[in-house]
Amino acid sequence: PLTTASPLPSPTPISLATPIPLDSIRIGLELVAEGFTAPVALVEPLDGSSRLFIVDQIGVIWVLHPEGVLLSEPFLDIGHLLVPLQAAYDERGLLGLAFHPQFAQNGRFFIYYSAPLRAAGPPDWDHTNIVSELLVSADNPNLADPQSQRIILEIDHQRDTHNAGQLAFGPDGYLYIGDGDGGGRGDPGDDAQNPENLLGKVLRIDVDQGNPYAIPPDNPFVGREGADEIFAYGLRNPWRFSFDPTTDRLFVADVGQRIFEEVNIVTNGGNYGWDIKEGTSCFNEQNISEPLPSCPNVGASGEPLIDPIIEYNHRQGQAIIGGYVYRGNALPSLYGLYIFGDWGLEQGKIFVAAPPPSAEGMWSFQELQIAEGSPWNLEGLHILSFGQDNFGELYVLTTAPLGPTGNTGRVFRIISPE
Repeated sequence: PLTTASPLPSPTPISLATPIPLDSIRIGLELVAEGFTAPVALVEPLDGSSRLFIVDQIGVIWVLHPEGVLLSEPFLDIGHLLVPLQAAYDERGLLGLAFHPQFAQNGRFFIYYSAPLRAAGPPDWDHTNIVSELLVSADNPNLADPQSQRIILEIDHQRDTHNAGQLAFGPDGYLYIGDGDGGGRGDPGDDAQNPENLLGKVLRIDVDQGNPYAIPPDNPFVGREGADEIFAYGLRNPWRFSFDPTTDRLFVADVGQRIFEEVNIVTNGGNYGWDIKEGTSCFNEQNISEPLPSCPNVGASGEPLIDPIIEYNHRQGQAIIGGYVYRGNALPSLYGLYIFGDWGLEQGKIFVAAPPPSAEGMWSFQELQIAEGSPWNLEGLHILSFGQDNFGELYVLTTAPLGPTGNTGRVFRIISPE
């Protein structure tokens, strides 16, 4: 069962100048909830309740109480609002959840989901991704008020893939939104490099001002050609991002095409290369399995293309799953390290990454091994996402089938093998 004990003092951060024997670190897995279809997000609001909210891709948000009880009635069910999902495989659905930093006082939260194509959408496109605001029920804190939904942003997608969908409030109080490039081989519309649309971007909006939102004044395209909502661009399918609460750095995992997976530290106005580059290599639109020998190092406006901090090829994994910098207490050897994963064609993998001794260069990383004797492992399971509670402890969200079907979805907490 989950604990409601007060958090312990944070361990001393590991010195960046000290080599980390990553291959010696072992973890355990503790099952905290199961029976989901495809759990894609786990979020704890800042309301002191210690409740964990688990997002199922099929359109349902569940509440897990701190004593380990999963409530039988969902917090929210919007399955009827989703585009019909394909059981064999689908990247659409209810994909993101973020609670307002003052949720305890105002009851506001935000979701990202894939709806049928809106009437104003381009003909023959696939669907519309929606970011909307809702309120918690005035009568029951374990229920949302579905009638309170207010749509604040609609983004049309030409194909069913590369939807991203992460939502998170940054340390600046703004809402950050991950949106994929719209799908297709090699970004056929060159959307990720196009500042005129919202595809292939990290967006940033102010949901406390304006109607339905305002634009942070330092967003990079304010006052110049480009969409004001854009914070960073040149991304393919940013499947999960997170802020390190100690450094405020934004870590974004970007799912690759045929060869490379990557993690970027994303900053205001940054261009992260897609589809000029895939990782640190030059993307070849004519032969996606063989990088070009050379390509531009700048974007259309002369801005530098920023390389990732972590990169691996498809011999090491299949599709990257973004995670978190660990700031918990259960595993002191992981403190300050970035934990992420891979979906896994046969089964998922969990990785740990450490920064280089200097500020420059690629991070070293290693697969995290589950200790022998752990009652649970990842055999036969795909990793869909990670979650983090307010104590800094991490969770891994898994399912067995390739698509959103069945009830094999499980949520594990990462624990010490001891």
